[in-house]
Amino acid sequence: MNILEKIVSAKRKEILKSKNAVPVSSLEKSKHFPAQTLSLERSLQNNKGFGVIAEFKRQSPSRGIINSAARPGKVCGAYLDSGASAVSVLTDREFFGGGNDDLLQARRACNGVILRKEFIIDEYQVIESKSIGADVILLIAGILSRQELKALSDLALSLELEVLFEIHSEGDIGKLPGKAVLIGVNSRNLDTFSINMDIPGKIISKLPETTIKIAESGIHSAEKLMELKKAGFDGFLIGEKFMKEQDPGESCRMFIEDLRQLRQKFEGE
Repeated sequence: MNILEKIVSAKRKEILKSKNAVPVSSLEKSKHFPAQTLSLERSLQNNKGFGVIAEFKRQSPSRGIINSAARPGKVCGAYLDSGASAVSVLTDREFFGGGNDDLLQARRACNGVILRKEFIIDEYQVIESKSIGADVILLIAGILSRQELKALSDLALSLELEVLFEIHSEGDIGKLPGKAVLIGVNSRNLDTFSINMDIPGKIISKLPETTIKIAESGIHSAEKLMELKKAGFDGFLIGEKFMKEQDPGESCRMFIEDLRQLRQKFEGE
């Protein structure tokens, strides 16, 4: 059993426990459930913060513990203050050390777009996402069928949640619903969690021109981001680069400042 299969297997057990502990009727009573959501699509179209989606992530299966001391409210608030277009919060506990409370803390501290980074395989998780204050959910094509992607995204849209569809290969594209607007191309192999930065460049030309394209994983320099931007990407999900530092928010600020300087250099040439 590879890493992804272990995660999905554990997630199914976790969902059953959650359904018994907190039924949907309780989720729908959350103060966040009727709240107006914010738009990642609009934020990226405005090109605020160069399209940086800064992620809060304590650990990962591939890297182990990245930053156990960071606090989601403080970090995510600093990300947005630094100019990030949006923040992403890992809520998987067993493999990434996160939890729903991380997103709740981020929501209390932030007045910006929040993506819930989670392995969503059940409608319960979509409803749960709205109840904890997410604006956007992630649906991974590699762990869902075409029918599941449509059903889960239809439910999300009915709750006014945006959907970031994540793909890892050209073969995933055909599984996406025709209404897909936000598409993330992840350079990480979900079986081994290794990175291949050639993947985004190979796949982007296969995506519909009208979609908003987001590069995920493996971005560690302003130069690489600008290279991906030139290739046609609109957003850039970055977590480990920031989270491995003692002050992730300051790391994000310095990164965006590097981007500004690079842009000025290119414009001056």
